[in-house]
Amino acid sequence: MLRPRIIPSLLIQDKGLVKTIQFKNPKYVGDPINAVKIFNEKEVDELSIFDIDATTLGLEPNYSLIERIANQSRMPLCYGGGVKTVEQAQKIFGLGIEKIALSSAVLQNPDLITQIANRVGGQSVIVVLDVKKKLFGGYEVYTHNGKKGTGINPFDFAEKAQKLGAGEIIINSIDQDGVMKGYDMNLIDKIREKISLPLTVLGGAGSLDDVKKVIDKHEIIGVAAGSLFVFKGVYKAVLINYPTKLEKESLIQK
Repeated sequence: MLRPRIIPSLLIQDKGLVKTIQFKNPKYVGDPINAVKIFNEKEVDELSIFDIDATTLGLEPNYSLIERIANQSRMPLCYGGGVKTVEQAQKIFGLGIEKIALSSAVLQNPDLITQIANRVGGQSVIVVLDVKKKLFGGYEVYTHNGKKGTGINPFDFAEKAQKLGAGEIIINSIDQDGVMKGYDMNLIDKIREKISLPLTVLGGAGSLDDVKKVIDKHEIIGVAAGSLFVFKGVYKAVLINYPTKLEKESLIQK
């Protein structure tokens, strides 16, 4: 039976774990390997890891770090950052990653979705859409850590990605990133109307109540968060955390 997934989302920059606010001012919060070990103990549903330097600086994925993370992990892993070719994707899968997250490369060449899906299976191909609200209404997809507007409508592209064989969409609100004031429910509603694929939402969780609000409305959905699972308390002390089994059950029950 399919269930909602509650997913910590980790950002890596220069091999360290960082957290951002609206994709700006990355703050170092620890060692990613240590975070993976802690999340193992907390039995998380899935873990997403994004290398935020790879695309921006035009770097190859850091295969050594990916392998170290995969070797430590006892949970399903999704990796994104710098993947531009089928060969790179295959190499990463060979290191033990279950899902590849694609963004800039497939916005420029949507057929890459199909090419990778044909090689490794569509269920493993995730398309990430980082979006901002437009000044006069609507949303636009951005790349390069929220610095580069594409002019692409996220809802139209999500439909295209579905037709091209993607297995899942991650929709990430840049406006809500790190603000911890709740998800953009309008954005989630609109993307859910457009696609039947598995959907994961990211950006804005400040409490488990925010997570529950999304699950109550959309039921079988992935709810991802960064700050919520690396900070604790009003002063945002760095503390890796995740709901207990009892807390998770309360989140997914109406």
